[in-house]
Amino acid sequence: MPDGAATVQIEGVWKYFGDYPALRDISFDVEAGACLALLGRNGAGKTTLLRILGGLSRPARGRVRVLGGDARTASVRERIGILGHGIGVYDELSATENLEFHARLHGMRDPRAVALHWLERTNLLPVRDGLAREFSRGMRQRLAVARAFLHEPMLMLLDEPFTALDDRAIALLQSLLAGARSRGATIIMSTHQLREALELASDVALILRGSLAYRGERTPEMLADAGWLYRHYGEKE
Repeated sequence: MPDGAATVQIEGVWKYFGDYPALRDISFDVEAGACLALLGRNGAGKTTLLRILGGLSRPARGRVRVLGGDARTASVRERIGILGHGIGVYDELSATENLEFHARLHGMRDPRAVALHWLERTNLLPVRDGLAREFSRGMRQRLAVARAFLHEPMLMLLDEPFTALDDRAIALLQSLLAGARSRGATIIMSTHQLREALELASDVALILRGSLAYRGERTPEMLADAGWLYRHYGEKE
């Protein structure tokens, strides 16, 4: 990626589902090392935008550059970590096999050692041989967290990452995200759990009905009052 270039560059992005514009002329950058809280009501377009940034969907119009290139190319996608709303773990594989598989996909040395390390980090080592389909919702979410982090991606895209996590697991995820930022990774997270997101965020973007209503740094007002942003910029909803 060229020196000084933003990790994510979004220029005039539109996305339609049929005739409905799910995203309407979205433009903003995310600088390297930032943690952006992507906020908005259900159906605002947050997941749609994350899917485009992750190379899982194409915009109808506009341009997106991620890590200096096209997110749909293998060289860029291998540097992205995605924690999607649907989790996406393999039910018929054990916890260890799930992570070993992803470590192999990323060409990591000693995939089993990588898998065991991340199972320990996410407090799943005691159930390493259990099938994912036997896990609780929270355990499956922790397994998905491990999968998203194990290859040390430089861009992390997280859609409702705190879902089904207890307080201890939320604290763990916050610690992992802080660690990712400390090594220079950029984070974009969409969540309805405003307080947890704003505690981590350096920047905020608010989407209302597919349009960008606010983009800027997280302010002390937002941190002190999680509803501040919606009251000041969400009136048109």
